[in-house]
Amino acid sequence: MRWSGQELTTEQAGALPGLARLNNLVRSVRTPEFDGITFHEVLAKSALNRVPGQSAMPFGWTINPYRGCSHACAYCFARPTHNYLDLDAGKDFDNEIIVKVNVAEVLRKELTKPTWGKHPVALGTNTDPYQRAEGRYRLMPGIIAALADSGTPFSILTKGTLLRRDLDLLQEASLRVPVDLAMSIAIYDDALQQAVEPGTPSTKARLATVSAIRDKGMDCSVFMMPILPFLTDTRAHLDEAMRQAKAAGATGVLYSALYLKPGVKEWYFHWLEQDHPELMPKYHELYKRGAYAPKEYRQWLAERIQPLIRAHGLQRRTEDPATGGILSTALTAAPSRAAQPGGPVVPPSLIAAELPLDLTPTLF
Repeated sequence: MRWSGQELTTEQAGALPGLARLNNLVRSVRTPEFDGITFHEVLAKSALNRVPGQSAMPFGWTINPYRGCSHACAYCFARPTHNYLDLDAGKDFDNEIIVKVNVAEVLRKELTKPTWGKHPVALGTNTDPYQRAEGRYRLMPGIIAALADSGTPFSILTKGTLLRRDLDLLQEASLRVPVDLAMSIAIYDDALQQAVEPGTPSTKARLATVSAIRDKGMDCSVFMMPILPFLTDTRAHLDEAMRQAKAAGATGVLYSALYLKPGVKEWYFHWLEQDHPELMPKYHELYKRGAYAPKEYRQWLAERIQPLIRAHGLQRRTEDPATGGILSTALTAAPSRAAQPGGPVVPPSLIAAELPLDLTPTLF
């Protein structure tokens, strides 16, 4: 599972201070396959994370096998989570990847506890579980098996086409528990896509993954998140996005406008100033009041995109307001499945969220 002969000492000159303090750091690894990236292998103390600030919700649970992401999306709202280890939200987030090498084993133990209520669990709402390193570490098969064996519903949101490796396993799991899959495909301009999210598979490859999921008989939503003001919010771009998603077999589209909280805003603006300096004044004006685009812009965007979603038969699936992923069908398929042990039936007023939440799940 792990590389041999590539270990780095964390006490070497210039070692990252936040990582050096960890008592569960196994080793740090570099390999020519991932030029410029360091993987820090840790032993996780826990696998299941309760989303903070959602005590009224019985289903706000996530799993994050990785911390940091080589997809390097300039707009990723999870970037500030790297500050916890004295790593920066820019290049360190892209190049210093935390890997919880024992996450599947820890998860299986947690799922067998009598206190576990088999609440739906979301993967991919913080950093991507199918980023490139998953091809080597293979953490997801063990996670999927543990969740299915325990009767725990789960959802996966990813940009990673590596998900196709696990389609047979996911199909088998879906016969035992509700499994909800979604591909994040926000940009349908190849040059722009490679510029703003340079470590991700192409849009074409992700759409092909949607088709592969549908060929297995499973639903797959497309997340158009985020829509970038003045770059991907034209009617032509949105209409073409819907056309391609529909042609790939997508069963629904969810969207939101760009969200720029502190730590993300600076990094995205750095990219924007290099690639689209002419847009800097517009962005400064649009985001001068905070992390969210103004209500007026969001209303304008809704009036533009919602008719297109309906016209292409892609009425959006519902977003989970606790995790930011797709709402589990375990909570929406029938009232009896929405009543989770130890928690109330989810009120309809809470099953409506369009904007990403500030998620900061625990690391270990």
